[in-house]
Amino acid sequence: MEGNGGAGATRWRISRPSGRAAPLADAGSMSIRAVLDRVFSSVDASGPRPVLTLGSGDPTASACFMPPPEAEDAIVDALRSRKHNGYSPTVGVLPARRAIAEYLSRDLPYELSPNDIFLTAGCCQAIDVMISVLAQPGSNILLPKPGFPLYESRTMFSNLEAWHFNLIPDRGWEADLESVEALVDENTVAMIAETARKLEIIIIADEVYDHLAFGNKPFIPMGVFADIVPVITVGSISKRWLVPGWRLGWIAMCDLNGILKEAKVDKSIENYINITNDPATFIQGAVPQIIANTKEDYFNKILNLLRNSADLCYGKIKETRGITCPHKPEGSMFVMAKLDLSCLDGIQDDLDFCCRLAKEDTVIVLPGSALGMKNWIRITFAMDVPTLENALERIKSFCHRHAKLEA
Repeated sequence: MEGNGGAGATRWRISRPSGRAAPLADAGSMSIRAVLDRVFSSVDASGPRPVLTLGSGDPTASACFMPPPEAEDAIVDALRSRKHNGYSPTVGVLPARRAIAEYLSRDLPYELSPNDIFLTAGCCQAIDVMISVLAQPGSNILLPKPGFPLYESRTMFSNLEAWHFNLIPDRGWEADLESVEALVDENTVAMIAETARKLEIIIIADEVYDHLAFGNKPFIPMGVFADIVPVITVGSISKRWLVPGWRLGWIAMCDLNGILKEAKVDKSIENYINITNDPATFIQGAVPQIIANTKEDYFNKILNLLRNSADLCYGKIKETRGITCPHKPEGSMFVMAKLDLSCLDGIQDDLDFCCRLAKEDTVIVLPGSALGMKNWIRITFAMDVPTLENALERIKSFCHRHAKLEA
């Protein structure tokens, strides 16, 4: 159809991207999805071998990592009840908030109330809400390195500063507490570290992987320390129940001394959520049944699968020249591995490694630079063993092909 006028965007008063758009463009380019899209673009689509994806934190592609049937039944029951087809309250429906408060209270020495809980569209929205509520332009937030890049992206978009403290690989990724203390100033609004009490800074505790600890160290929620420092916990059902697409998360205010309420943080959260999207009402309606009915055997089975996959991944990396893993994973779904570029011929950096691996062997892994760790890679091991073994063998073959000849 012939256009009307032909003046293009200028005629229709569509502004060209300007300096105002730069933070959005920069923030978007830092996301895991954006980085993985770049790696995926290197894949030869005409190649004979299927693409094996070890890059994202979505285990649902593997048949062995499926949600519990009790969760699926809860969704069906919520839909068929016809009670959850309308809008929900701003903070979320009361039965779901009560169920989450009781669920989180199991690991705490005190009881959370439904009024401490705000429902969000996944943990990512919970992060967005808290950064928006707590920080003003010019503030800074202390973030771990490596860390989840959404914090970095959201901080940049809000014209905040992200100051990084290191996690020490050889100590099981413990926080470098000395570097934390050295970074704090009067503009620091939030951090994730146990030194918050000393520094008088609140904690944002991202506990989306809370009960996916399968090593010798049990999971301890930061809310345990709420008697000495205010803690805001963000989490979701995405990882423990293996339903990242259901987008049901929460914000929990662990505020035993009333410091957050005195500062009206709860009201600010509610006001901000008022202008954003809610999680689907039928998902909220299913939450009490999901939490109450999922059997412990299911969680134990998933932990055993993750433990075995982590052992396999760690062992294969030890056999691979040019890659080292300083610490065997004890939780989550990922392992961080360091590239030794001095052993790899023609590999410039972690992004180059990942793009070449995708092109030559159709295996996708995440460049560590996306997490603030240049010349590292992150490998997802939450998948069925045959696929994981195949992918790790391809990585091993790739590294051996690119290994420099020893003098």
